[in-house]
Amino acid sequence: MVNLSISALKIARPIHWAKNFSLFAAIFLTGTLFEKGLFIDVFWAFIAFNLATSATYIFNDILDVKLDRLHPTKKFRPLASGNLPLSLAILEGVILSFLALMVSISVNYLLFLLIGGYLIMQALYSLGLKNIPIIDILIIATGFIIRVYAGALVIDAHLSVWFLLCVISVALFLASGKRRAELNVLEETNEITRKSLVRYKQELLNSYVTMFGNASWMSWALYTFFESPKASLPVWLFLAELSRTTTVNKLLMATIPLVIFGIMRYEAVIFEGKSEAPEKVLLTDKPLLIAVTLWVSLIYWIIYSGASITNI
Repeated sequence: MVNLSISALKIARPIHWAKNFSLFAAIFLTGTLFEKGLFIDVFWAFIAFNLATSATYIFNDILDVKLDRLHPTKKFRPLASGNLPLSLAILEGVILSFLALMVSISVNYLLFLLIGGYLIMQALYSLGLKNIPIIDILIIATGFIIRVYAGALVIDAHLSVWFLLCVISVALFLASGKRRAELNVLEETNEITRKSLVRYKQELLNSYVTMFGNASWMSWALYTFFESPKASLPVWLFLAELSRTTTVNKLLMATIPLVIFGIMRYEAVIFEGKSEAPEKVLLTDKPLLIAVTLWVSLIYWIIYSGASITNI
């Protein structure tokens, strides 16, 4: 019984819930993180997406069980290893999908539609769209975009066009990086565990990673330039009085070097073949983890510490 419970938890892959923290992007960047009612709504949206995410992974594992047995690491998954019966996996997936929809509709009807659309999209992905080159990357990226928009939707927040471009670019960057790392696994094992991989050339995926990596930091830079809150600390005002050259009213631009470092580091990880699971990289790669922590801390200081007047 204990082993079954552990297997049921493993197949839900809670480590992938890390992706769902992107739902908090809108409430964090709009300076409303500590508004209790809004935070509770985003929190429940986060729970709904955790349930939905786990349900989609279970469905995918059910369909991919034979191919997973050929994969060097996926063969240890509960279904592929035989530690979890197929009937229990199906039951768990259905229950999690139902709970995700029930939680979402209790928060917001539009969130319910987003969760429903996400589940349908992921089901189609698992049923065959993941085997179509380019389409597979676009669907993975769309999953990230839906999460960010869900977080904005439940608090009725406006998203800057520059932030939207940044979200799209980062999503495509992570998705193409995932495929690039999977291609490394294919070359090392000579086992075809994903049909679309044989239709990708390494040079093509390299160009995707480079293109979307550049787009990511550039769109973030434009977002910080056009959407930064106004400086308010006396030191900033004093500097502004000294000279127009020292006027500081683009504080978020201070985060750009961290973003560039993070993208450069993640690209290095991609080309080493270690980014098949972005959430694992984020939680285990120390340089990247430090960069993300500093980035979040700096944004928090700028928006919430009184260093600026939030106008986003």
